[in-house]
Amino acid sequence: MARIPLGDWVETGVDFLRDHFQPFFDGITTVVSGMYDGVDAVLGAPQPLLLAGILAVVALWLRGPLAALLSFAGLALIEGVGQWDQAMSTLSLVLVASVITVLLAVPLGVWAARSTRVGAALRPVLDLMQTMPAFVYLIPGIFFFGVGQVPGIIATIVFSMPPGVRMTELGIRQVDGELVEAAEAFGTAPRRTLLGVQLPLALPTIMAGVNQVIMLALSMVVISGMVGGGGLGASVFTAISQVDVGLGFEGGIAVVILAMYLDRMTGALGRRVSPLGRRALARERSADRSAVLRYRPSTAVAGVAVVVLALVAGGLHTFGGSGGTRAALPAGHDVGHGRTVDIGTINWDEGVAATYLWKEVLEQRGFRPQVQNMDVGALYTGMSTGRVDVELDSWLPVTHADYWRKYRSSLTDLGSWYGPTSLEVSVPSYVKDVRSLADLRGRSKEFGGRIIGIEPGAGEMKLLRSTVLKGYGLDKEYQLTTGSTAGMLAQLERSVKAKEPVAVVLWSPHWAYSKYPLTKLADPRGLFGRGDRLHTLAHRSFPSEFPQVSRWMKDFRLTEEQLGGLEQAIHDAGQGHEQDGVRTWLRSQPGLVDRMAPLGAS
Repeated sequence: MARIPLGDWVETGVDFLRDHFQPFFDGITTVVSGMYDGVDAVLGAPQPLLLAGILAVVALWLRGPLAALLSFAGLALIEGVGQWDQAMSTLSLVLVASVITVLLAVPLGVWAARSTRVGAALRPVLDLMQTMPAFVYLIPGIFFFGVGQVPGIIATIVFSMPPGVRMTELGIRQVDGELVEAAEAFGTAPRRTLLGVQLPLALPTIMAGVNQVIMLALSMVVISGMVGGGGLGASVFTAISQVDVGLGFEGGIAVVILAMYLDRMTGALGRRVSPLGRRALARERSADRSAVLRYRPSTAVAGVAVVVLALVAGGLHTFGGSGGTRAALPAGHDVGHGRTVDIGTINWDEGVAATYLWKEVLEQRGFRPQVQNMDVGALYTGMSTGRVDVELDSWLPVTHADYWRKYRSSLTDLGSWYGPTSLEVSVPSYVKDVRSLADLRGRSKEFGGRIIGIEPGAGEMKLLRSTVLKGYGLDKEYQLTTGSTAGMLAQLERSVKAKEPVAVVLWSPHWAYSKYPLTKLADPRGLFGRGDRLHTLAHRSFPSEFPQVSRWMKDFRLTEEQLGGLEQAIHDAGQGHEQDGVRTWLRSQPGLVDRMAPLGAS
């Protein structure tokens, strides 16, 4: 049977929409990003424990003293593990996405409940939206809206809308038909019947749908960390890509605490706003034995408490309590005057090293560099749309050739800062008689039938799949596993400790060669191509917007010894302390910052 080019059709449709309706998508981006920035500014302004106190007062009003105590303790734990800023960014994403989703889902649900044809037409669409893998929504999102928070919010809206529509439709359909007939018999207009009879009685079911919308939104915004969505998603994505158990647990527990808080509060709010819920709540209170547990402040008292705490938080922020001011720079060093530079990075050691080196240098020159960690494809897409200003880890002319051909019209090449490099498959030195890729033939059982790979979007992985493995007749014997660089390194370390044969995808330069006894497998056919150089790529407008930074980066060079020492310093500093590693290394390189970013350059 001939292959149906469904994927090609979808891609053509996406390209058509992007080419002809980009102003429309830009307008959506402006509105959604404005909403997110506003909510994030509100949640990010107060001191963490003060905002935790405000949220605890909300819990006291809705659920009582025990819920308030547990809420404060959970939020304080998020602050204690250093995930507060990320958690507030995630909460901002969830709130914006959930509000937009509810505003769209409830009218659609009402329409579906009042029209059998509309309900029948919506049902398969909702089935598709609800069962499509969540990651798929990110692909058109980054094409239409770039990288960052907006594609994550849009994907979240699409992913979380079905339960809101379904539960609204269900709630209205379940309203007793005799009540509706009675209202109509007294001459009530259909709109007043909807607002005065059907919606109030359907409210518990609708609020259950809102609860599900928020839970799905929280799960989706975590996934959006892969495309630069930030928040806890970035922490979880970084932990996965680096196999960092500690960071993964800290980010995960913060997600759990937020999920439990939002679930309990929205559930309690549903009971507060529904007449049936209020009657059930009154019966429960009368059945409680403890007066303390029965206590709920009135809405006025809770509101006053929230306002007081908010005023205190705002006062502390106004009078310098936020700690967000920049450190004073020596005279003549403040070249950037606080301008933001968005630097994208892939979680590869050489790129992380160069990125955080430039982050430190730019901060010493008065800029505000922001680092976004994302996958290769998302990074190139983000640069092409201007959501990312610059990145320092493009392997050209071979490894990233596909990306360069696709996006070169939107990018500018600031030159190479290191090279030549090499791509290779490596095995531990204790593996006998394996010195080239050709030697792997017929020995797949020894290596478990697999070659341990890295990120699926990496250019080296594409080259291996399309050319190298086939060229050496290994594609039928070996499976090229995909995962992350950190996962590959973790497997390499386990195998070396156990003295087991393992074949891994590697490249030079890499600190693994100084840590483990490894043999680079020769490529006698030259299928990996000649050695790449590491290039700095930027959006095409970057040289005009940041002319001095562009000149600095064009002249940037590192030797093999410098890059190896920098990578090792960052590795020793540990996850989350990359800039500390850079500062430690710079102390052994006197004058390097002034050579990289000379102040007198014109």
